Amino acid sequence: MLELRPAAARGTANFGWLQSRHSFSFGHYYDPEQVGFSDLLVINDDRVSAGKGFGTHPHRDMEIFSYVLDGALEHKDSMGTGSVIRPGDVQMMSAGSGILHSEYNGSQAAPVHFLQIWIVPNRVGVAPRYQQQHFGEADKRGRMRLIISPDGADGSLSVYQDARVYAGLFDGDEQQRITLPAGRHAYVHVARGSLQVNGQPMTAGDGARLRNVQEIEFSGGQQAEVLLFDLRPVELPGD
Repeated sequence: MLELRPAAARGTANFGWLQSRHSFSFGHYYDPEQVGFSDLLVINDDRVSAGKGFGTHPHRDMEIFSYVLDGALEHKDSMGTGSVIRPGDVQMMSAGSGILHSEYNGSQAAPVHFLQIWIVPNRVGVAPRYQQQHFGEADKRGRMRLIISPDGADGSLSVYQDARVYAGLFDGDEQQRITLPAGRHAYVHVARGSLQVNGQPMTAGDGARLRNVQEIEFSGGQQAEVLLFDLRPVELPGD
């Protein structure tokens, strides 16, 4: 079963320097029907004005990753990490026992557009860690590339959870069918463009919960960039 979450139904936040769309409840936006799915807690579609950003703030016991679509995102944290995340880069921060970090638009001229995604971990109090990896267009063109996994398989980033995340680019006749293990949940988020997921048309910002579906087919893309989350068969984070 595929349950569509249309882009227009998402929560919104406008702080002038930040325009954000929330797929799940976050901040001042709360919808009791949208409080995460399986271990996926947050998908925020953020656009940050030039030279602006999130000042230093704390996190703990959360797996947080950023997926940049356009522009450059500058990261600094209390572990001494300093990096710039650009399109194709995936950044994973395991907050663990506690971490401070900031995220700023690395450009003084152009906005940055990125997804910030939170996954609830399966352990608490671990030592914080930072990972970053580039997955180029060739890695994702016409296929779903594993970018996050529990064991860092195939050069992916590691996450403290029984979750796997794939990213793909689809245009024209490109298509792929991916088979998940039996009994899993899945979530699809279209980052940009449009495509069909098991025949269901989806456009930028749309999401979909999938239950009791082993095969997922991506086709009919028009400059589409899409993320697939392979998740435990539970309904809410922490179950």
